[in-house]
Amino acid sequence: MIDSTKHHWDTIYQTKAENEVSWYQTYPSSSMKMIESYNLPLNANIIDIGGGDSRFAEALIDKGYTNIHVLDISESAIRRAKERLGEKSSVIQWIVSDVTDFEPSVKFDCWHDRAAFHFLTTEDQVNKYVTLVNKAVKQEGCLVIGTFSEKGPLKCSGLEIKQYSEASLAERFGGSFQLVECFYEDHHTPFQSVQNFVFCSFRKRSSK
Repeated sequence: MIDSTKHHWDTIYQTKAENEVSWYQTYPSSSMKMIESYNLPLNANIIDIGGGDSRFAEALIDKGYTNIHVLDISESAIRRAKERLGEKSSVIQWIVSDVTDFEPSVKFDCWHDRAAFHFLTTEDQVNKYVTLVNKAVKQEGCLVIGTFSEKGPLKCSGLEIKQYSEASLAERFGGSFQLVECFYEDHHTPFQSVQNFVFCSFRKRSSK
């Protein structure tokens, strides 16, 4: 299953230009707005899940952040990101892995995921992801997640997805995290279609 998923995403990044994928953004304004609201120190450990060749890591670099991690299942996506970023890419720790197999070597001050979590469609995958986030994020750390909403698409890049609402995201992550903020947003794709997202940010609860 992992091999077929990896092949699927490698093929997309080998055959489509940066602005020929539906999730493309010139600047990740919603994600950055949420990240900046936490006033994280510039040496905070921040990870971008499914970051591939997105502009999020570059936006973090431009803000002065120095401990950036990008995880993606597609080696082709990461290779392309490195080529686009040039010397900037050396600031980033690149990780080729399926997120459900990821074993982090550090604790994160912030976990960011825009449009990766909703590709996990089985209960086993979702539970593994939630368990990983709970373990990987520091106390008082933040989780910023954006997924297709219940008004969004049912598929993306030929794959089934799982839709979420503010309530269902809060239910999934509410055990270890306190909901801080949620909003809905229309993403206008390069193909002139509209995808409705729900973005939520959470703060990791302190252990008692």
